[in-house]
Amino acid sequence: MNLRRCAVLYLEPREELDIDWAALFAGTSTLAASTRWLALAPHLDREIEVDAADLAALAAVGSSVWTAHADLAQRHGAAVVDRLLAHGLLLAEDAAPDSAPGALRARDDTLRTLHWRPLAALAHTFSRWHDVRSDTGMEAPSFDELLERHGNPPPPVQQVASIGAAVALPAPTGFLDEVLLRRYTGRNYDTSASLPLAVAARLLQRTFGAQEVRHIGPHANVLKKTSPSGGGLHPVEAFVLVQRVDGLAPGLYHYHPVDNTLQPLRATTPDQAAALALQMVADQYWLAGAAMQVVMVGRVERSFWKYRNHQKAYRAMSLDAGHLSQTFYLLATEAGLPAFITAAINDIDIETMLELDHLRHAVIAVCGCGVAASGEREMVELRYGETGLGQVAE
Repeated sequence: MNLRRCAVLYLEPREELDIDWAALFAGTSTLAASTRWLALAPHLDREIEVDAADLAALAAVGSSVWTAHADLAQRHGAAVVDRLLAHGLLLAEDAAPDSAPGALRARDDTLRTLHWRPLAALAHTFSRWHDVRSDTGMEAPSFDELLERHGNPPPPVQQVASIGAAVALPAPTGFLDEVLLRRYTGRNYDTSASLPLAVAARLLQRTFGAQEVRHIGPHANVLKKTSPSGGGLHPVEAFVLVQRVDGLAPGLYHYHPVDNTLQPLRATTPDQAAALALQMVADQYWLAGAAMQVVMVGRVERSFWKYRNHQKAYRAMSLDAGHLSQTFYLLATEAGLPAFITAAINDIDIETMLELDHLRHAVIAVCGCGVAASGEREMVELRYGETGLGQVAE
């Protein structure tokens, strides 16, 4: 049997502090520090604790050239080698596809063929949330609570060492001002109101839809959209959760940007759709009440086809979602509606809902739109000219 190390592996010495009770009663230092080593491999999607013997074996095996199991076992011990093989940190060349080692090898092969930048794969994999809810750590402290907890924030404007007098700029107006200056993040939605189908359709088509299709090769097309995209690739897909849209059944859909259609993926009841929305946005109920949510998912293979093992590819894909969300905001504002975007989402749960592989798909953010609730607002909204949070500075 021949073995090699997995394609991407990072090792973290994680220090943990605890109370040293014996020292406390002896009147000396009360904190004790301990360090354990964790192996972080994106194809495994979990942390694995390793010891000094494991570290030595992993350091001796390359990720490209296959090494005989017998040679490694002789140098590091069969128990160590077999343990790393069972974890998936070492991989077998001839593992049967339907075996556990074969499944681990297949995951590693997937990572290799997608051309991830190793650090990007690490950050993507281990920054995802699973089942973060209000009772497991999700909270929304008020600004007063934040001020009490952390003190004053850094100033809103960066001060620089200027080499001369500041140059005053004119403040010209334009036709976009009316929409730009009405845009705000909605946090108080009417959970009984629905979106007109025409409004939802315009939001989706003008934000995520292809305005033109350009043929750049016999089997290669690029899409022209209303927002820019890194390399013109537009890798971000829109998955739609409908709660209340006239003429549409509640459930999960995929938006087809060329055909301008919603492809049903999962039918739900209204209560089930509301529960999915709350789970998606990690119990941010002030966002979950929006009539429609859109999950922005980056197709890794689309972006990394051009930007292979590239330092900036993952960042560019994330920026694409930012461009799209601002377009979504402005279209919602045009329709007289608030919108939102949040990256505080349960990525792993969304992957399960949509049957996505985190190595192939990057769940980036969720945006949404709905009808604003009337009456007193429960959550603060920074609308232009209003004084719901502090006074507007002159």
